[in-house]
Order: sequence, then structure tokens, then C-alpha cells
Amino acid sequence: MKLKRLKLTNFRNYDDLDLSFNDGLTILTGENAQGKTNLLEAIFLLSMAKSHRTNIDKELIQWDSESAKIIGEVETKNYEFPLELQFQKKGKVARVNHLDQPKLSLFIGKLNVVLFAPEDLQIVKGSPSLRRKFIDAELAQSHPVYLQELLDYNRILKQRNKFLKDFGHQSNFDELYFEVLTDQLIEKAVSVIKYRQDFIKKLNDYAGEIHYELSNQRDKLTLSYDASSSKLNYDETDTLTEQFQALFKSSIDREKYQATTVYGPHRDDLSFYLNGKLASHFGSQGQQRTIVLSIKLAEIELLNELIGEYPILLLDDVLSELDDQRQHILMSQIEGKIQTFLTTATIEGLQLERLENASIFYIEAGQVTQE
Repeated sequence: MKLKRLKLTNFRNYDDLDLSFNDGLTILTGENAQGKTNLLEAIFLLSMAKSHRTNIDKELIQWDSESAKIIGEVETKNYEFPLELQFQKKGKVARVNHLDQPKLSLFIGKLNVVLFAPEDLQIVKGSPSLRRKFIDAELAQSHPVYLQELLDYNRILKQRNKFLKDFGHQSNFDELYFEVLTDQLIEKAVSVIKYRQDFIKKLNDYAGEIHYELSNQRDKLTLSYDASSSKLNYDETDTLTEQFQALFKSSIDREKYQATTVYGPHRDDLSFYLNGKLASHFGSQGQQRTIVLSIKLAEIELLNELIGEYPILLLDDVLSELDDQRQHILMSQIEGKIQTFLTTATIEGLQLERLENASIFYIEAGQVTQE
């Protein structure tokens, strides 16, 4: 999969930009706050229809403009087509091959990307929400049905939480209506969990093998998808519905008191183990960074397995966070087979072999020039 061309109109600090790219490495360089990450953000938006930096679409539109537009020309192994996102202050319009998409879920995943940014180095020891976001982003690209199931789950969860907040302490609590909401939530929860569990098992196979090599065959990496309650056994997927029914029945008083849904995939987590020990507690910073590097390389290989071709790799100023050895490992793994976009303040000191084959764009105040 390749991005052949990118056009921006009134997006962030770009008035009118039209760039063409080669199939290999593209380096976006310049001082901080000049617009390098904005370009990666635009590419990410063409994949996920939402930014990895903000939840407010209006921030993407130049302050003196009514709308912003991103157009990308995508090439897959089967065909070429344009993708377009138009942001207005009242919403956004998504188009695939010039056709409006009635649902964003029909747009997401037409362009597949793996993003590696400095904040990803917190995946191992950061918050559970960061790890859930990581899982959801990859599944949404490769399994459109999963995205719809997750959206449905979040919609029902919001309704259930509102009902608990409004009526949890009231004597006129409608048990029948609450039971209907709970059954609907369980149905979607089971679906979401099955997708996640299958994804983590496959990612574990790739990441374990990659990490074993990166650690010079010293460390064994394993991933574990952790349920929100010890009373849930995700390995027994055939009985998940019954497990959730029993759990929610026993926790109704707690949920009324806290006015929120205390169990479910919205509170699940992902754990990383090195040689059987929890990496977030016992792993050194270097080991944790090697884990994240292994996970990102595993993402690339897993997406290739799921969609039949390699995704695009976005490296947002991440090489400066990796030592020379890890830089070399990352670039040697992707060189020649994955279109890569790399932002960096300077190309000096980068451990990139055959740098002369890269396309280099210099960015200053929203203006782009190519070497």
C-alpha cells in the first residue's frame, strides 16, 4: 500500500499544499512547530478519520477559514483511488473514490497506517486507556465490523451509565429497562472481546518472535489481554455471555452506588511480560523501549497478514528517542518493503543506511521545499 500524493487546503498551518511521494522513505525535516507532524497527522486522518492529537476537529481548520480539506491518492496492489476528508465547523464529510460515505466506518481502513510516536513509548507503563486505544486503532483498520461493534458498545454504555446516574439512587429504578440495556451491552461486549482476544494472540506470536531476536535471544516477550474482573475468564469465550450476566447481577448495588458501569471491555487492559515478569514493574527503560519497538514491527507484519499488503509507516520524531542500535534495527526491518514517512528536526546523526535514496522535504512555517 502506498500514498502517492497528498493535497491539503486550509489544514492546520497549510494554506494550499500538493506533494507527491516515492515508494520508499520520505523524510520531513525542519525546526519544531513548523508543520512536520501536521503532515503525518493528515495522513493518519486519511486512515482513521480522526486525529491522534486532538478530539476536536475544529482545531484542524485554519482559524480564518470555514473548512479544511485533505485529499490523498492511494495505491494498493489491486487499484488506485482517491480519499478525501472535508472538515467543516458543523462536521466532516468523507469520500472514497469521489463517493460520499454515509458512515465513517466505511471510510476507516481504506488506507492502512502504523504510527510510531514518542507517546507510544508509554504503551508498556502508561495508562490502560493508551493500550486500549492502541488495540482499537489496529482492529478498526483491519476489521470494519469490529469498529461498528465498538461504536455500538460505546453508545449502549453511554446510555447505561446515564441511566445509572439519573436513576441509580431512585426508588422508581426501572429494573426491566436496565436489564434490557445490560443484555444489549453484554452482546456487544462479548463481540468486542473476541476480536481483541484474537488480535492479541496473533500479535503475541509476531511480537514474541521479533523481540527474541532483538534481545539477542535473551528475553521472551508475552502479551496478555486482561479482563476488567478476575471473575471473567476470556479463554472460555463460549461462556462469556453467562459470565457477564452473573457478574452484572452480583454488582448491581455497586453500580448504583458508583453510578457507572464498572466492568466491561472499556476497562480491560493489556499486559507485557518479559521472561514471566511484568515488564511495567520489572523491565528497565531500555527493555520497555525494545518491547514497544517489537510491538510496532509486529503490527506491521500482522496488518500485512490481515489485509494482504504492508501498511504505511509513520515515524513522528521517534528516532531521537531511540539509541543507535534500535534506530538501525527499526530501519533495517522496514527498508525496501514499506513506504515510510519520518519527521525529524535534523537528519544529522541519524543512523540511516542509504540515506541518499530517501526523499527529503524541508518544512518552514507551513512551506515545503524538496531537496
